Amino acid sequence: MDADLKVPARYFARLAEVSAEWEASLGAVLHGMGMTPQSLSQADAMIRLSTADRLINELSQTLGRTDLGFELGKLLSANSHSFVGFGMLNCATLDQALRFEAQYFRLVMPSFSMRYLSRPEFGEMQFRPRVAMSHTSLSVHLEAIGMAALREVSDLTGGRRPPCRLDLSIPEPPHRSRYEKDLRDVRVRFGIGGTPSVVLRIQADLKALQLEMADSHALQVAENRCRSLVQKAANGGRFADWVAMTLREVADGLPSQQELASQLNMSTRTLHRYLEREGTSYRALASDIQHAVACERLSSGMNANEVAYSLGFADPSNFNRAFRTRAGYSPGQYRVRYKQSATGGHATESWPR
Repeated sequence: MDADLKVPARYFARLAEVSAEWEASLGAVLHGMGMTPQSLSQADAMIRLSTADRLINELSQTLGRTDLGFELGKLLSANSHSFVGFGMLNCATLDQALRFEAQYFRLVMPSFSMRYLSRPEFGEMQFRPRVAMSHTSLSVHLEAIGMAALREVSDLTGGRRPPCRLDLSIPEPPHRSRYEKDLRDVRVRFGIGGTPSVVLRIQADLKALQLEMADSHALQVAENRCRSLVQKAANGGRFADWVAMTLREVADGLPSQQELASQLNMSTRTLHRYLEREGTSYRALASDIQHAVACERLSSGMNANEVAYSLGFADPSNFNRAFRTRAGYSPGQYRVRYKQSATGGHATESWPR
């Protein structure tokens, strides 16, 4: 676990809202940790991930409950996400709102990454942990994120949530019946994916779903504030790491260097100078991220053409050529090699190239 990583405290303060029993237990656990409920609810308060991890573990043990994440996620709407949520609520479409959230998700929960995939027939939100955490804490985080994502979509669409499928990597929990009772319109699957993750697929053309509170001026105010917060965070660490994270979160069609500079509220020349100072460049970072994402998507079962189009290549042959130049072999050969390493033997099936 990255014990120095800090996460917003406001989410954990919401646990007290579930019931009087939970409020009393939270207060007791915090007291034992030398903290108070007020220390969590202060505006912009941050706590170390190690502190959040301990809080979740001790509260779960005190309550004897497995559904902390389920209950917490139900309470988290877009409004819970400060300026990011404000921006989402003022977007024109659901597609734009989820793109905005993915772009600034590090301000929502720095310990997780969010990617948003958009297709005419569906939109998909993908969440994965960026750092290690305890088993109990990870399960609580994953369930809370999944439930919060469903709540966001419902709130943004004015209760007109399209059909959804929620995939959680955790095993089926003891409180599975809660999902069946509260999410009758959602297909929920557990134990999906080889690595910790949450994937919410929304079965609709999200670009066609208009949001009632759209306000372009308010959206600009929110975006300026989010850019400022990202810049402030970037100044506290290695700038190239923040650029790489941004590129990875919007890997479904990488922004140009000019677009990225605009997102970070700086000139292209300043962006180039900052990266050059750290011994890298936009082109190098973009190439690294694009190749890494391509490998992930090939490993997940997508064929070379699907990956090419998902990354913004108009001609799959250009993707094949770029991949071969980078890896020394074709995307199809990569899939064969991956299958061999995953099974510990030889591939028994030839993959399309």
